[in-house]
Amino acid sequence: MTVVLVHGVPETAAVWDRLVEQLTDLGETDVRRLSPPGFGAPVPDGFVATMDGYRDWLIAELETIGQPIDLVGHDWGGGHVLNVAMVRPDLMRSWVSDIPGVFDQEYVWHDLALAWQTPDVGEAAVADFASMSVADRADFLIGAGMEAATARRVSPGIDEVMGRSILTLYRSAAQPVIAEAAQNLEAVAARPGLALLPTEDFFVGTEEQKQRAAARTGARIEVLGGLGHWWMTQSPAAAARLLVDFWKQHR
Repeated sequence: MTVVLVHGVPETAAVWDRLVEQLTDLGETDVRRLSPPGFGAPVPDGFVATMDGYRDWLIAELETIGQPIDLVGHDWGGGHVLNVAMVRPDLMRSWVSDIPGVFDQEYVWHDLALAWQTPDVGEAAVADFASMSVADRADFLIGAGMEAATARRVSPGIDEVMGRSILTLYRSAAQPVIAEAAQNLEAVAARPGLALLPTEDFFVGTEEQKQRAAARTGARIEVLGGLGHWWMTQSPAAAARLLVDFWKQHR
């Protein structure tokens, strides 16, 4: 069976390294990573880095795989997964997302996202981040909760291209846009889902918002006590076991 991992912001596919090692040890031999354009992957000519643009990109990527897929998304990758699951559930056997709370009707974007969505302020913020040394960017990610070795592998991939993609993506999803996109959230129940809710992830909504949106998806809900936004780097062995146990129920 094919497992497909989709990462988020500001990340590259290296964010999955520790989890993939554990999945391999548990017998998952076909694990593929899809890097959204601008996030460790080139931006194709004509691609527009909006929320809908990434949804359509992921649909096209899944269509090329052409076999049963267990789809896993983290951060904005989890948003892309849910957006695809709302319109093309036929492309997946199951889905996993750690940001259902963002699709709650009362969700308010976190402070950094609001800065990115603000003209001039956003441009200055991403320029400052891209201009940091690789070591300083890694330290920033570590301070935000990413495991140290992973942060040092992700940091070199953060550049001006990623910065421009971040601004376009977040501005395309400024409220009320993402709340309107979530009007069809119940449709993702067409495929088995797993909603991961790390208790220390404060970027993706309040506990009430996370639980309320996850319930709308019809998914199995797993609260990850003591883990934060980068749960897959903090506790990869436990995360891998949880995912494999979930997939076994639906294969």
